[in-house]
Amino acid sequence: MSATQAALTQLLPLAGDTFDKNKVTPGILGFIVFAALAVGVWALMKSMNRHMGRVDFEEAPDPAAPSTTTTAPKPTA
Repeated sequence: MSATQAALTQLLPLAGDTFDKNKVTPGILGFIVFAALAVGVWALMKSMNRHMGRVDFEEAPDPAAPSTTTTAPKPTA
C-alpha cells in the first residue's frame, strides 16, 4: 500500500465525524474560484470590446451583382 492510500484510509473516517452529510457548501475556496472566473470573463469582454472598436471593416462588393456605378465614355479626338 502506498503512502497516499495509507493517509487516506486514516483521514477519511475522521472527515465523516466532522461534516454534516446533509449540508454541503462550496465554502470560501468555491467563492474565490467563482470570483476569479468572473473577473477573468469581465476582463476578456472588456478587451474584446476594445479590439472590436478598432476594426475598420468595409465589405467588398459582390462581383455577381449588377454594378450601380457607370463609367464615362472616353473622349475621341
